[in-house]
Amino acid sequence: MNNLLQEDTICALATGGGLSAIAVLRLSGKEAVNITNSVFSKDISEAKSHTIHFGTISDSTKIIDEVLVSIFKDGKSYTGEETVEISCHGSTFIQNKLLQLFITEGCRMATAGEFTMRAFRNGKLDLSQAESVADLIASESEAAHQTALKQLRGGFSNKLQELRTKLIDFASLIELELDFSEEDVEFADRKQFETLLAAIKIELEKLVQSFKLGNVIKNGIPVAILGAPNVGKSTLLNTLLNEDKAIVSDIAGTTRDAIEDELNINGFKFRFIDTAGIRETTDTIENLGIKKSLEKAEIANIVLFLIAADANLDNQLIELEKIKESAGDKLLIVVNKIDLNPDIKEEFKDALFISAKKDEGIETLKERLLTFVNTAQLSNNETIVTNLRHYEELQLTLHEINTIIEGLNSGLTGDFLAINIRQSLFHLGSITGEVTTDTLLGNIFGKFCIGK
Repeated sequence: MNNLLQEDTICALATGGGLSAIAVLRLSGKEAVNITNSVFSKDISEAKSHTIHFGTISDSTKIIDEVLVSIFKDGKSYTGEETVEISCHGSTFIQNKLLQLFITEGCRMATAGEFTMRAFRNGKLDLSQAESVADLIASESEAAHQTALKQLRGGFSNKLQELRTKLIDFASLIELELDFSEEDVEFADRKQFETLLAAIKIELEKLVQSFKLGNVIKNGIPVAILGAPNVGKSTLLNTLLNEDKAIVSDIAGTTRDAIEDELNINGFKFRFIDTAGIRETTDTIENLGIKKSLEKAEIANIVLFLIAADANLDNQLIELEKIKESAGDKLLIVVNKIDLNPDIKEEFKDALFISAKKDEGIETLKERLLTFVNTAQLSNNETIVTNLRHYEELQLTLHEINTIIEGLNSGLTGDFLAINIRQSLFHLGSITGEVTTDTLLGNIFGKFCIGK
């Protein structure tokens, strides 16, 4: 976004579109107060920051609405600019009428994420914090909310800044050596540098590894429900969701396509996938459904294999053996319809026993599902990476750090080490926005909603 557009005063609806009790419109820019003042019933040209004023807004002919006008002066607003927020009645007609009026008076409609873009450019947020704003808005579970909020408050940024500062201190000494290359002097103690790099490597590895948890917190934990036809997969899904999401029938092969829905368990979002029953069949359509079932199992974080207690076990166990190798430690065996055959418990040691139809054992199943989530990282207040862009930059940084360590061990001179040090600083700086391009910013803020 060029500097000319940055000088514009922008406006947008800050609340969701459509009918509501109250709507909030936001103006930001050097003319925000003056433009509002030109249509407001009271003089707010000298109003103090963080004050609220009741009055009416009118066009040249009539009153449009009674409103509350909130004033935020330069440096004391979300964007860092002079900002006005107008609370009006939530009629879509009123919202549109006010926006048209402000545009007539000199505003420009904000682009997607432009308010947050200005907050970043004005130093109110770094880039990783700005991205966490979008994550906070999109959060659908307590875990996602808490993780995004921590990042917004600077937890992740502080960790990166700490790593970057330590690296810069040694980088400056390495760079100084280059200025005195003819005198063959070393300002940077190589042993201290090795110790620092080892510590940075450990921190980077922890952050990279945390993405596995961060990704499922943000996007939900996919759980594939597999098993032979008529073992109760659809009934289990309906019981978990407490609604008739999937068709339940005594006819084998009813589920031909994957059915997905979400459930929040203790603050974590689980995405359950009811799949086609796995069996040998000549039905072309059913075979396509079975193929899709196996594909869903591949990408799932948890494979819940359902066994019917009231049916012949031989074929079911054959299908279970096929799944075991690919599922590995993400496999959870659940024996359903236990009310029809309680004695089956003696044949399975590591399985859970439920009756989906009678809602028995479901809470125990939920508790077991939670064990697949590493809640210790959350309870210990550790920094968790949830953003794919951050994860990729951290991996690149880790690669550069490993290259530097190898260079030190092989006796490389400072000029070669400096190349990788600069690259590692570049990748860390890309996360927080100390290194940016217009393309990068456009990709990030273009995903925001207008008004934020």
